[in-house]
Amino acid sequence: MKLKGFVIIALAVSLCFVTSTILAGNIVIKGSTTVLPITQKIAEAYMKQNPDVKISISGGGSGNGIKALIDGSTDIADSSRFIKDKEVKLAVGKRRYPVPFSVAYDCIVPVVHPGNSVMNITMQQLKAIYKGKIKNWKEIGGPDRPVVVISRDTSSGTYEVWTKKVMKKERVFPGALLQASNGSIVQAVSKNKNAIGYIGLGYMSKSVKALMVNRVKGSVETTLNGTFPISRPLFMFTPGWPKDDVLKFINFVIHPEKGQKYVRDAGFVPLY
Repeated sequence: MKLKGFVIIALAVSLCFVTSTILAGNIVIKGSTTVLPITQKIAEAYMKQNPDVKISISGGGSGNGIKALIDGSTDIADSSRFIKDKEVKLAVGKRRYPVPFSVAYDCIVPVVHPGNSVMNITMQQLKAIYKGKIKNWKEIGGPDRPVVVISRDTSSGTYEVWTKKVMKKERVFPGALLQASNGSIVQAVSKNKNAIGYIGLGYMSKSVKALMVNRVKGSVETTLNGTFPISRPLFMFTPGWPKDDVLKFINFVIHPEKGQKYVRDAGFVPLY
């Protein structure tokens, strides 16, 4: 069976609930800054119910989380994109067999400074901005000010999805300012009246303004019904079928009446 086929089959069974004998211990989780607030809320609730289990969580991007899974330094890799074939091959080469679990849905929302008069943008305009072709906001009905383009770095799963869905696999132009996390993009855009960036839905705040895309607002409803054009699932990967504490935690995360209620609290879209 091809490696890609293996992970697809694993994804299909990932929502099945399973049981195991649980041993107390520590769980290490690394990866996506998009999935980070979901993981933090669920882990906090889980540790309250299971005080003998300690969960360590860090961000750094989806790519870094999957690297940690490959090199054996994490029990769970958070990722806002699916694992790449080359990453699966590297993992299998080290006798680790990535198993994906869908944990939530998300949409990537373009954001600008609240003082920007632009309300809507098309997918074509987004691509032109991030290719460096649209240089002034007045070209799309905004103020006569230069466009400052802010993007995620290449280790980010959000960047990967943006490249696929918006850029159609073309590269963001070199003049874009790169940020390492959703939070840093929010901060950068909130301080620059000329800026545009993109963030996961759960990072929306009053300090930035969300743009509609093709006249569709990014929301829970438009993510689930597929009308918002920049939507995606979010994942947790384990380096093999989970056991013991990791298994119990994953079951908690995907349970509709347990972990999934904290997904909405974090501003994201639950599975159910």
